[in-house]
Amino acid sequence: MYFKDKYSNLFKKATWGKIESEFTMEMPEENLISNVNMVPFINEKCVIIRLESGEWEIPGGTLEKNELYADTIRRELIEEAGAILQTYVPFGAWKCFSHHNHAYKPHLPHPEFFHLVGYGNVEISSNPLILDDGEKVVAVEIMSVGEAAEKFIQKGRTDLAELYILAEELRNQN
Repeated sequence: MYFKDKYSNLFKKATWGKIESEFTMEMPEENLISNVNMVPFINEKCVIIRLESGEWEIPGGTLEKNELYADTIRRELIEEAGAILQTYVPFGAWKCFSHHNHAYKPHLPHPEFFHLVGYGNVEISSNPLILDDGEKVVAVEIMSVGEAAEKFIQKGRTDLAELYILAEELRNQN
């Protein structure tokens, strides 16, 4: 209950279009994971990405067919942040329920699925890849968690601000 009270914006129920979501620290069954995200760290600083739309975001994305979530986060970090994964520690997930008639992609779980999230260490090795079918990342920035949280708050994403702060707290406990 401590985390749920301390990070109430992260844990509150949300609606993303026709999808209802709620953050939990219970680990989902692997076959129910559709997406994976990461709060990346380089030493004591974190990494956030800025999209072409001006929004700040957390790296991650959707599993491809027959892809394990560990492979997805490796691929997404290279694509979105030009980063090489060193460590990944899952610590929670958004439990989602879709009111769409079918899954986003045929191989993904539906109507219940999870967006797994973790923290870990990365190394920046290149610029983000610009893919035709993906979001356009225009900046990869390394900063303190406090600075990242402020950027998320300025864009109305208190949930992501609290996610980054929680990730840092958990990381510092280990």
